[in-house]
Amino acid sequence: WPDINMADPCSFSCVSSCVTKHLNLALALDFERRVIRGKVALTVEALRDRFSTLDSRDLQIVSVSANGQAARFTMGPKHSFKGTPLDITLPFDLSRGQHVIVEVTYETSPSATALQWLTPAQTAGKTQPYLFSQCQAHHCRSMIPCQDTPSVKHTYYAQVSVPKDLVAVMSAMRDGQEVDPQDSSRIVYRFRQPVPMPSYLIAIVAGALESREIGPRSRVWSEKEFVDKAAFEFSETETMLKTAEDLAGPYVWGQYDILVLPPSFPYGGMENPCLTFATPTLLAGDKSLSNVIAHEISHSWTGNLVTNKTWEHFWLNEGHTVYLERMIGRSLESEQFRQFKAMGGWKDLQDSVNTFGANNPLTNLVPSLQDVDPDDAFSSVPYEKGFALLYHLEELLGGPEVFMGFVKSYIQMFAYGSATTDEWKNYLFTYFKDKVDVLNKVDWNVKTTKLQKLQKPPNLTVVNPRVYDTTLADACIALSQRWIKVRPGPHRDLPLPLTHVKKMQQLYDLNASMNAEIRFRWLRLCVRARWEEAVPMAMKMATEQGRMKFTRPLFKEVFNFEKYRDEAVRMFVAHRAAMHPVTSGLVAKDLKLDANTASL
Repeated sequence: WPDINMADPCSFSCVSSCVTKHLNLALALDFERRVIRGKVALTVEALRDRFSTLDSRDLQIVSVSANGQAARFTMGPKHSFKGTPLDITLPFDLSRGQHVIVEVTYETSPSATALQWLTPAQTAGKTQPYLFSQCQAHHCRSMIPCQDTPSVKHTYYAQVSVPKDLVAVMSAMRDGQEVDPQDSSRIVYRFRQPVPMPSYLIAIVAGALESREIGPRSRVWSEKEFVDKAAFEFSETETMLKTAEDLAGPYVWGQYDILVLPPSFPYGGMENPCLTFATPTLLAGDKSLSNVIAHEISHSWTGNLVTNKTWEHFWLNEGHTVYLERMIGRSLESEQFRQFKAMGGWKDLQDSVNTFGANNPLTNLVPSLQDVDPDDAFSSVPYEKGFALLYHLEELLGGPEVFMGFVKSYIQMFAYGSATTDEWKNYLFTYFKDKVDVLNKVDWNVKTTKLQKLQKPPNLTVVNPRVYDTTLADACIALSQRWIKVRPGPHRDLPLPLTHVKKMQQLYDLNASMNAEIRFRWLRLCVRARWEEAVPMAMKMATEQGRMKFTRPLFKEVFNFEKYRDEAVRMFVAHRAAMHPVTSGLVAKDLKLDANTASL
């Protein structure tokens, strides 16, 4: 991999000058103006004899002080995705090793990229507004001025003032509530996070929330319309947590709650400590999609406890988390179940590489993000290419138990800190010091992007999927071959003809499926086969929920159906305001639209 510069290319803050140790937050949520009025006190340790820059994005800075004395500050030039550097000059000298408390009073913008403010109409209950944050990868700076880089980890304490009909929760332990002493129509909720964590894991939600206990250290939170369904769907959470602890070591975060968000949440899940965020598209009614929770639970070790030092090393978070998630599946189901999941992951990796283009540097395991928006780099590559590398190493080094021993040791070694790929690799060679000859045979040129090169020697970075055990997939593969074989003509790479897709609907009634994963794949197949009746259903699914895994490909499929290209654009323009800002920005790019207008 390239020798990535240790400075974080996605942040303005200079972590060699000073590091944040603790944040103390006082936040007041203003739903009418769609802003947070905030005060943050950062406890900062000087590594050199100076203080330096904080990250900010679209923040209005009211005042800055240091140890209670007014401090001068200037805002640097605005960068397209990094935001604006907040340069602070202290009113006194600071020596290496000293701590200073820098307090910033500020207000967020209504268009803060970390925050989505929902009107009552956009919620399930239709009566109260709702706010949720999504700070990964580099959006915390639009909510809090901070050192917004995963190389810095800190504890935090927060007080959040909300209207009294709402409940606030955060990625932290709940620490009581009281009537707001300044306004009796509001409640202040308090939170503490005693485990050091990166800024991207700070999360806040406020809405008409209810909760149900689902285990000795777990509750589900959501609007009342979803809460019982969620409690049923995620009832196996404690079993998954215990299994993860057996594999990876003690769970250090205290509480493990799950919050089911409104449909516009852009991801399947987000591993915010103490409070995993989950999309309502997981509520299939039969627990069949709860493996996403196994993934988010795994992040409690790989990602949250050990963190990628910069977003260029994102595979350290996601590849290890997918590996751990599938080891949980192996413990709870079977090795064949793990193999089946790995086969599906390989397919996702192929799709991502084909979407980016085989020579796109963003298909590298460790891409350079110099002048690249980390949101644009997001794909299944770090997840599945990372998993495939770990699985390949597992096969070379002695099997799942042996390799899981390494993963557990790696977690212990780097716990509470951040790591780079080189640090991980050096530790791998240290741990397997008696198998260095085997490790030296691995082609460590993980920049290789072409799939055919990934599939066969000499590049062993990603193994050929033929090594997976297909037992659980054989029935699916046999059935798909039967459908393919009855096709006329030689064009095997094309989707099934429309006649076949209609026959599938007649036989299986897939239009009635409530499982979001099945429905998504089915609607893509229908649109590809040019079944016009499926277009409204595809657009309905693309706009009724905002999970990017579903929304982006469905918009792209309809956009690629020439006759309905304008309809895809029209639907996007009509629904853009209800979408999460990250989702709408990326769908606009997919549809070749200007970021701010609807012009082609």
